[in-house]
Amino acid sequence: MNERPLPLKDKVALITGAAGAIGYAVAQTLLENGCRVAVSDLPGKKLDCLTADLKEQARLKARSRQRRTPEKVIGIALDVTDKASVAKGFQSVIDTWGKINIVVMNAGIALVSTLIEMDIEAFRKLEKVNVEGTLLTLAEAGRQFIKQATGGDIIIMSTKNVPSPSAGFGAYSATKAACHQLGRIASLEFAQYDVRVNMVAPDAVFSEGQYKSGLWETVGADRMKARGMDEKQLQEYYRSRNLLKTSITGRDVANAVLFFATRQTPTTGATIPVDGGLPDAAPR
Repeated sequence: MNERPLPLKDKVALITGAAGAIGYAVAQTLLENGCRVAVSDLPGKKLDCLTADLKEQARLKARSRQRRTPEKVIGIALDVTDKASVAKGFQSVIDTWGKINIVVMNAGIALVSTLIEMDIEAFRKLEKVNVEGTLLTLAEAGRQFIKQATGGDIIIMSTKNVPSPSAGFGAYSATKAACHQLGRIASLEFAQYDVRVNMVAPDAVFSEGQYKSGLWETVGADRMKARGMDEKQLQEYYRSRNLLKTSITGRDVANAVLFFATRQTPTTGATIPVDGGLPDAAPR
C-alpha cells in the first residue's frame, strides 16, 4: 500500500509557547504531516515532558514503518521576552536542521481583572509577553527568513477576543489585539520575501489529551465563579454559545495552522476563526 504524501516533508517548524493544549496539538499535527518540530517554552518540567512525549510518538511511528529516521523533535528553552533568548532559540534550530520554514507563535498569558481594579504591573507583564514577545519573535523570524532567501510561513495565535473582547478580560484582549496588529504589519513588510504571515483566532480550548491550556489554568477559576459553574458546566457553556454547538479542540486549531503552513491558497495577512461560529466575533 502506498503511503500518502506528506505535505510538510523536509520542512522545519519552531513553535513558541508549546507546552500546553494548543502547542501540543499543533506539534502533533505538523509531525504527522512530515515536519520536523522544535517545541519551545520556558525551561522546566512542562517543556521536558512535552519534548519527551513527542519524541516517543515520533520514534514509535518510525518503528511502525520499519524505518530509521533522523531526529524529528527537539525541545528548546526560550523566553520570548528576551531578545538574546529568542535569537539563541532560532540558532538552536538552525544548528540542528540547517533551516527554519515555519514559525508558529503561540506564547501568551492572560489576566482576569476589571479596568478599575487592574494592577499596572500585572498589565505590564502581559504587555511584555503578548506584545514585546510577538515583536521580538517576528523580528527574528523575519531576519532568518530573509537570510535564507527561501520564503517562509509565520502563523500567529490570535483570539476571538480581538474582535469580540470580554468584560474583565481587558488586559488580555488589548495586548492580543496589539499582537494581532503586529502580525498584519509583518504581512505587509515580509511579503516581498515570500514570507506569509497569517493568524488563527480560536475560542476557548480547555485541554488536548493530557495537556491543559495554560491560559485556562489562569482564568478558568474566575470564569467558573463569575458564572456559578463547575468546569464541566463551563465547557458546556462555551460549546452551546456557538452556532455549531461544538467544543473547540486543540486539533481544530492545529488544522487551521496546517492550512496556512501547507499554503493551500495564496494568502497572507488573513485570519481563520476557530470558534464554532460566533456572530459577535465576526468583523464589523
